[in-house]
Parts: sequence; structure tokens; C-alpha cells
Amino acid sequence: MTDRFSEEIFVKICGVTNLEDALLAIDLGCDALGFNFVTTSKRRVEPELVKNIVKKIPSEIMTVGVFCDFSSEEIIRIVEKTGLNTAQMHGKETYKECQLLAENIPFTIKALAANSPELANFANFGVDFLLLDSETPGEGRKFDWDMPIDFPKSEKLLLAGGLNADNVHAGIERFAPFGVDVATGIESEPGRKDPHLLKLFIETAKSSRAKT
Repeated sequence: MTDRFSEEIFVKICGVTNLEDALLAIDLGCDALGFNFVTTSKRRVEPELVKNIVKKIPSEIMTVGVFCDFSSEEIIRIVEKTGLNTAQMHGKETYKECQLLAENIPFTIKALAANSPELANFANFGVDFLLLDSETPGEGRKFDWDMPIDFPKSEKLLLAGGLNADNVHAGIERFAPFGVDVATGIESEPGRKDPHLLKLFIETAKSSRAKT
């Protein structure tokens, strides 16, 4: 992957549960697809399904497994089994666990709530991307964009939490992220993408520019 801060916003479509939505998102211009393995998620998928989808996806697309408090060994096993190239951690993973994952997986993402005290020490995780999210991931809730957030400006930031086609441009203006991450805001129901909302979101994000 190349540094694209001055180019188009990187767009990650998360909560993908079927090949049809995956291929549509790619056709519309997304850069990454997320597959949720969290046991409590409405969008939870099985490794075998993801494996069958990933092998039909162009290699330049980032394919992300989303995990919460899985062991490092289990995350590595699932990534290898499915052919994913990225792991995204949403739990209480330690610095050491994340560093181990970064050594064994091509790309890594650590998600933190906007009010997390860990933001100040984010570099210690040793991952490639910071995903800035709400305290209730996957529920389509936006965190308070006006709160003071001590996130490291040097990190590649993915903005998440309640994004949709109506607010993504403002989010990009506010946080100048490397990319944006959406699930609920483009769905007709949990795990099914709405083609119109998906198209509108990607077009709006791609036509926005992060401040450099």
C-alpha cells in the first residue's frame, strides 16, 4: 500500500457477509472489505464463508478480519485459513499481542474509542492503522466530534463510528483521516448493503479530501 494522504480517501466497507455485496463495493471503488468474526455481532461470519469470498476478490483490495479479544494465535490461524491480509482488533489486546500480530500479518489495525486513554500511547501497539471509533462499535452511533481527542497525528487514521453519506464529508474535514470505515450507515439491514447508500457513501468520501 502507498501513502495516500494527499490522494483519494481510503474507503473500508465493513460487515460484509456475502459475495454479492463484496463485489459491488469493489466495483463502486472501495479499497478494503471487513469481515466480522466477533461472536456477538449481527454481522458475524464463519471462516469458511470468508475464505470463499476472499479468493474471488482482487489481490489489491485490503481484506480485513475484525476480532475482539481473540487470542493472537487464533487471529493468526483465522487470517491464514481465510486468506485475509489484515487483522483489526477491537478488544483489550495488549501492546505485546498487537506487536506479535503485526509481525505475522501483512497489515494490522487497532480500534480505540475516541475517549480511550490508550490513544496517547498508540505507537506502542506497533500496528499500521488507528481506527477511531465510538464506544459502541457496529451500532451506527457517532461519537462526539467536538470532544478534545488526543489522537496521534502521525498515525494513519481510519475514522469510524456512525458514518453515512450525509456526514462523511464533514468527518473528513474535521479529522483529516487517511480513510473512513462504514457498516451500519450503508445497510438495508444488518449484514446486507443497500446499493444506493453504498454508492453514495463511496462517491462522497472519494470526492472529499483530507487536510494535509
